[in-house]
Amino acid sequence: MNRHIAITGGIGSGKSYVCKLLQQRGISVYDCDAAAKRLMATSVELQNELSQLVGSEVFADGKLNKPIMAKFLLASDENRLAINNIVHPAVASDYMQSGIEWIESAILFDSGFDQRLPLTAIVCVTAPLTVRISRIMQRDNISKEQAEEWIAQQMPQDEVARLSNYVIVNDGESDLDQQIESILSDIYSKTEGV
Repeated sequence: MNRHIAITGGIGSGKSYVCKLLQQRGISVYDCDAAAKRLMATSVELQNELSQLVGSEVFADGKLNKPIMAKFLLASDENRLAINNIVHPAVASDYMQSGIEWIESAILFDSGFDQRLPLTAIVCVTAPLTVRISRIMQRDNISKEQAEEWIAQQMPQDEVARLSNYVIVNDGESDLDQQIESILSDIYSKTEGV
């Protein structure tokens, strides 16, 4: 059975924590961010394409020059899309070859990544705004304003939840294990023998 289940959620929603809970159940989760970094560090083809787009100085001795990449990315939406159109297909292809069912992507819809993969189901992790802000402030040691700015740059949480098949509420009070068990049971019962 080839299931492809995406787990998504805005910054500070705690989706990485939910992924850890899945991993404790023996479920491998493909991490898009880590994969993108790994592919940019190891794929000569990807490095060549990015160098042609951004400039030869974006890689020095095979290592990504993050400040140059960030400057290019932030310069315009066109630049960001051009980078995504190089990196995302490579990540999607790598994921499809990985044999892993679950994939974690913070910007699943923002990036159009949901259109690049034959997804069986999408699970959205949500948390109240105040909880998300305090998590981001603690994790990244930044101001409330910066945390709010980062959240504002992503698709609104209620929109992501609406586009998803399942929602996990990670507010620090709701029972995560119970929610995960219920979702796993539903996904696997619907896709058995497919």
